[in-house]
Amino acid sequence: MSLTALFKNKTVFSLEVFPPKKDSPKEAILPTLQQLQSINPDFISVTLGAGGSDHYTGTVQIADLIQNQLNIPAVAHVPGLYQTREQVLNLLDNLSEINVKNILALRGDKIPGKQPVGDFNHANDLVAFVHQNRPDFSIASACYPNCHAEATGFVDDIAHLRTKVDAGADHLISQLFFDNQAFYDFQEKAEIAGIHVPIEAGIMPCTNKKQIERITQITGVPLPKKFSAILDRYQNSKEAMRDAGIAFAVDQIIDLVSEGVDGIHLYTMNHADIAERIWNATKSVFDAANARTRTTIKHRS
Repeated sequence: MSLTALFKNKTVFSLEVFPPKKDSPKEAILPTLQQLQSINPDFISVTLGAGGSDHYTGTVQIADLIQNQLNIPAVAHVPGLYQTREQVLNLLDNLSEINVKNILALRGDKIPGKQPVGDFNHANDLVAFVHQNRPDFSIASACYPNCHAEATGFVDDIAHLRTKVDAGADHLISQLFFDNQAFYDFQEKAEIAGIHVPIEAGIMPCTNKKQIERITQITGVPLPKKFSAILDRYQNSKEAMRDAGIAFAVDQIIDLVSEGVDGIHLYTMNHADIAERIWNATKSVFDAANARTRTTIKHRS
């Protein structure tokens, strides 16, 4: 089933996990997945490293667990920068064999000192290739409320995003952000540019100082004054920082759902307990929003 249909009837809530390290058995993630199953998310995406075909075995195995053991729709990340067309088709065939037909098509991060293959230098190249060669797959792609770090500005970034949607991306998942106004401004820019596919807001609960510093350094996403104050006040208290980070994410989600966001994609960092706390704190908000949606659909029909 194409996940895009979900957005017509509800505010979607989805999760992201990553496979265990190479030297760990893939079953090591099963307790985490089983705990996440209690949340009953609309789908769970599984990351894949940027290094090419030798990295995707774990992703396929975890997607298999999610799709066929937990009976939750799985979305496999497919970064294209270091993969050939043949390798991508092989990955898609492997996913199809386990009944996974939803992917997140990405360019992927550049690896210093490693030369890209050249078949998919941009995400839209990969989106177009999958759309043309495996039309039975549903393709999500990424977007950047604070602008992609390599873009010359929002005009350039939104133009590239429109290219991905025109190539066949049928829904978008945003990079994490900490200022909801940045997301709302981005939504408006996308609307003006004629981008009308569902856009999920990517939320990452930041619960320790090192995690926050690493994320902001990698992504370039700015910290709002409100979050910087939390960091300054609680960075030396593990429990307080965890609770404050969860509360900040909950506040973001409640505001986004209240403003009619298409969906929330929670970057769990494989912390099922944190994801569960966030869901328990926001479930009633999703329930109320979805009840309102069902009523609206009923009145229109």
